[in-house]
Amino acid sequence: MVNYVSRYLLFVCCCTLLFSCEQPKQNRKIEPFSGPVEEINDVKLLYSEAAVLKVRLKTPKQLRYSNDDRKYPQPINIVFYGPAGEEMTTLRSDSGRYNKAKDLYVVMGHVVVINKQKREKLLTDELTWNPVTKKVYTDKRVTVLSDLTGEKLYGVGLDANQDFTQYAIRKPTGIFNVETGI
Repeated sequence: MVNYVSRYLLFVCCCTLLFSCEQPKQNRKIEPFSGPVEEINDVKLLYSEAAVLKVRLKTPKQLRYSNDDRKYPQPINIVFYGPAGEEMTTLRSDSGRYNKAKDLYVVMGHVVVINKQKREKLLTDELTWNPVTKKVYTDKRVTVLSDLTGEKLYGVGLDANQDFTQYAIRKPTGIFNVETGI
């Protein structure tokens, strides 16, 4: 019986030693979560000043991050309104984002802006809107097509007011009408 107990104790000791021999754990660095903290579907964002609607944004999806930045991974439709509440300009793009720290909206991919009053269409790959200064700008190539005059303006870079009633192309080229006589 003593022989049996000693064998049993020897077996238990060996098992304990065997299972206690494990590789030291490496210190794993846990990275903070960088994905979206909120996902909203069928977004309708209204921007107003003094209780007057200025901008309406619609998009199928918005992702919000912990720093309050936002991404709009699907097509965006924006309407800019005039002082009397009339629809002045529409904008469509493939996607966009909002940078909270800079308070800037950027739309990207097949950006089409239509000024209904001037009957002009702006085409570009990217536009940035600053709601504080109410300005829109880009450093990318732009094309402006006028239904009224038939003008086709091309260039690189653009600065405009938010409803696109006034704009300046930084490096213009194209076919446009010039009145003669001074």
